[in-house]
Amino acid sequence: MLNHITIMGRLARDPELRYTQSQIPVASFTVAVDRDFAGEGQQREADFIDCVAWRQGGEFVSKYFQKGSLIVVDGRLQSRKWTDKDGNKRVSWEILSDRTYFGGSKSGQGEAPATSAAPAKAPAGVNSYPGPEFHELDDEDDGSLPF
Repeated sequence: MLNHITIMGRLARDPELRYTQSQIPVASFTVAVDRDFAGEGQQREADFIDCVAWRQGGEFVSKYFQKGSLIVVDGRLQSRKWTDKDGNKRVSWEILSDRTYFGGSKSGQGEAPATSAAPAKAPAGVNSYPGPEFHELDDEDDGSLPF
């Protein structure tokens, strides 16, 4: 079975960093993700998705992101069952983040990204994109591309 989800949106509020009783950091944050379509004459709606990042990932989100930051969250969807103050059983859905990336350039965190979401360099020990770095090609290199 597969449970994998990737979302990109803007933080709806500043991340909240807390610590468990055994001093493990955990950050909670909400990402506003625009829907792909809108009805005629209507604005696009957004879904507000709760996310959780543990340990160094939580510290990373808390340190480098704030309300309005463009963020990419990669992880799995999980449900959490709980009972409210009136005794009603409730279910909450959230993304348990495995990796978190900047959605745009560091200087343009308040703007839309110039290209697709690129992984950011994270501090040592933080889960981040393990692949090679990408570089823009010069215009004269375009002749060797197969398309």
